[in-house]
Amino acid sequence: MDMDFLIALMQIMMVNIVLSGDNAVVIALAARNLPAHQQKQAVLWGSGGAIVLRILLTIVAVALLKIPFLQFFGALLLIWIAVKLLVEEDGSEEGGHEAHDNLFSAVKTILIADIVMSLDNTLAIAGIAKGDWALLITGLVLSIPLIVFGSTIIMKLISRYPVIVYIGAGLIAYTAGEMIDSDKAVQPYLPEIFHGTPYLAILLTVGVIAYGWWNNRKSKTENHALENVFEDDDEEHVVERA
Repeated sequence: MDMDFLIALMQIMMVNIVLSGDNAVVIALAARNLPAHQQKQAVLWGSGGAIVLRILLTIVAVALLKIPFLQFFGALLLIWIAVKLLVEEDGSEEGGHEAHDNLFSAVKTILIADIVMSLDNTLAIAGIAKGDWALLITGLVLSIPLIVFGSTIIMKLISRYPVIVYIGAGLIAYTAGEMIDSDKAVQPYLPEIFHGTPYLAILLTVGVIAYGWWNNRKSKTENHALENVFEDDDEEHVVERA
């Protein structure tokens, strides 16, 4: 194993770790409502599956990025995922929403988000590998433990600081905004103020966070009202029996 191989291997690992920051957030958000033993499985399956998908995407990324509106529709999918993860924050506690209470659902969300978010990132990794697939696969696989570690830390922080859920959803929405702006097929239809600026990404981030906050607050109010109704009914039954 020569020095050039080791240097390129370290570069791939570092690039993948840096580019996987948002993926670690998605993994943490998707797995946060699972039982403790399933959280570990979701993180492992999600991280491992994400790496396999990233290897496959690296092979076809150049061709895929040439498809018109692909990034635009991928961005719309990311926005949907961001909202879905965010509105589950309070709904999971009441059981009123379809929270990620099963392993398959969490892993599916992780993999879908990773496919979309990693499409353009894989070009950087492919550039370093320069067609050496042994180097590419080794570098990506060796970075799995670090992604797992990052996801686990984020999940622990979420349990202590729930506001991180909003920050994570905002990060996903921001990535979606950047993808829309970078889609050449969409650019002619965007106002000039959004060309090459972060304004669209910021607008989507604020919109997703604001909607999630409003939806969660509305759900809390409705649940509180229902609890009061049930309490009143129970009191009436007690009075009737007396």
